[in-house]
Amino acid sequence: MQHWELLIFFLGIAFIYSSVGFGGGSSYLAVLAMYQLPIYEMKTVALVCNIIVVTGGSILFMSSKQVDIKKILPIVILSIPMAFLGALVKISADTFFILLGCSLILASILLMLKKPSAYTAAEKQGVVKSGIMGASIGLLSGMVGIGGGIFLSPMLHLTKWDVPKKIAAAASVFILVNSVSSLLAHLSKPIPSDINYSRILLLCVAVFVGGQIGSRVGIKKLNELAIRRVTAVLVFAAGVEVLSKHVHLIW
Repeated sequence: MQHWELLIFFLGIAFIYSSVGFGGGSSYLAVLAMYQLPIYEMKTVALVCNIIVVTGGSILFMSSKQVDIKKILPIVILSIPMAFLGALVKISADTFFILLGCSLILASILLMLKKPSAYTAAEKQGVVKSGIMGASIGLLSGMVGIGGGIFLSPMLHLTKWDVPKKIAAAASVFILVNSVSSLLAHLSKPIPSDINYSRILLLCVAVFVGGQIGSRVGIKKLNELAIRRVTAVLVFAAGVEVLSKHVHLIW
């Protein structure tokens, strides 16, 4: 495998993102873009690595009883088919990534500026509203090739959907089901002959190790305010990362 440093990058990304319930798909894509890998392989790697990281995280969140299936179901029920459809849509990658970067930065600013407030059981999200939110993020996620947790998490924080650790758990489950749906749609397309399967396998091992460590740190050691701040920083960094590669196209 060329570029062995990718293993270190991917392990680090998986560790950081998994600590707040994310898979790291946006950063995997950003790193791979620097190496000019085939687009099909880039999306395949990002989605498979997402699945590996959040599968381990989801299991840990479930074992620690942080996952509320009844509350999560209305959000994911429509996101799954919409993520599949989104992965089949053909759009201009550059134009979309500009919109993606702007929306990520806006989400991070809103998350950082909003003063933390205690969650109360009375503040419940309606089923219809949850379904529309999940479907919209699912479609967006499928089009880009990420799991969508980086969009969902700020929205759940801003609406005080639940305590931060349960939001991290919900984001992890959301990323898992949407990444699987998007990957199935992605694999339904013709597979190029230049795919480097050895590289994909090694990167999968790296994110498995990083994700397992990060998930345990996030569940056991990070307090609620720390999770909120880390989430905001990661969302902002991902937005800047995307815009830095595509914003020159609008000038």
